[in-house]
Amino acid sequence: MSVIVIEFITLDGIVSDPDGSAGTPRGGWAFRHGPEAVAGDKFRLGRTLDDGVLLLGRTTWQLFSRLWPGRDDPFAARMNAVPKLVASRTLTDTDTSVWGNSRILDGDLVDAVRRERRNVVVTGSLSVVDRLMAAGLVDEFRLLAFPTVLGTGRRLFPDDGPRIEWECLAVEQVGAAVLTRYRRAPR
Repeated sequence: MSVIVIEFITLDGIVSDPDGSAGTPRGGWAFRHGPEAVAGDKFRLGRTLDDGVLLLGRTTWQLFSRLWPGRDDPFAARMNAVPKLVASRTLTDTDTSVWGNSRILDGDLVDAVRRERRNVVVTGSLSVVDRLMAAGLVDEFRLLAFPTVLGTGRRLFPDDGPRIEWECLAVEQVGAAVLTRYRRAPR
């Protein structure tokens, strides 16, 4: 089992509000490069979604649950079919029934991820990522870096975060962005 975090990110490390749905003054930065910049399997997940589980925080799940069920393309079919775990203290299983294969995560987030036998893909969901990074559970980052500098916003790696070494697995230009894959360096 591996925990794979996927994020849209700016050159200065900002990950907040890439689509503008949060209404921040500088939000929507990823989508300014056109819909093809963010559509489809840009993170090269492939079979990982077929055999794994998607882990989402409440806010990301609510956004995705309004977008993905109405899409009709091969990647949307994967997103709709994958089992989805939702880390939320406020949603119920009745709420999550609007997007197939979604269920509320049972118990503590970190404990649940440690028990999981499938690969876990976390997208967006910064509070979830923060908890998993603090517990040392993130095995891989797949970052789609856009040629944008915002200067302000929520960074993926905070200034006061721990030092962790990562090794580069791959770098690939994807339209206007660059997909980089990093895995935790051997200790």
